[in-house]
Amino acid sequence: MLTGGACATLYSEGAYHSRDLDFIVVGEATRAGMNRAMGSIGFGRKGDRYVHSRARFYVEFPRGPLAIGGDYRIRPVSRSTPHGSILMLSATDSCRDRLAAFYHWGDRQSLTVAAWIAARNRVNLPTLRRWSAAEGMMERFRDFLAEIKHVRRRMAPDRAGR
Repeated sequence: MLTGGACATLYSEGAYHSRDLDFIVVGEATRAGMNRAMGSIGFGRKGDRYVHSRARFYVEFPRGPLAIGGDYRIRPVSRSTPHGSILMLSATDSCRDRLAAFYHWGDRQSLTVAAWIAARNRVNLPTLRRWSAAEGMMERFRDFLAEIKHVRRRMAPDRAGR
C-alpha cells in the first residue's frame, strides 16, 4: 500500500513533491523476493531503498503494520492508473499522516501540506477532529483549521483585477 509523501504529492496536486515512494507490504514478503521483484523492473537495492538510474525517485518498503499516530485501522483506497490499480491512503488518511508529523514533531511544512490536501480534496473533518482529540492535539487541530482557511484564500482567484 502506498503511503507517506507520495500520497501527499498526489492529493496536494503537486503542491508538495516527495522524492520517494513508500509502500507498506501487506502479507508475506522476503528481502530476496523484494530484490528480485524490484530488479525485474530495473531497481537495485542501495541501503534501505531501491534506486533506478533513470528514475527521479526511489522506493522504500518501511516495516509495517501501517499506523497513523496510534490508529492502526487504516482502510486503503484503490486508485486507477494507466498501468493498473494501486492501494493507497485515502485523502483523509494522507491528511492525518501529515498532521501526525506536525502534531508529534512540530513539522510546520507537514501542517501546510495537510492543509493543501484538505483544501483540494474531500476529507472527513469530523474524523480528523476525533482522531486529533484522541491524540491529545486539539490545539494543533485548531491551527490546522486556520491553515486550511489560509490555503483556501491563497487558492482563490485574484478578484481585485477583475
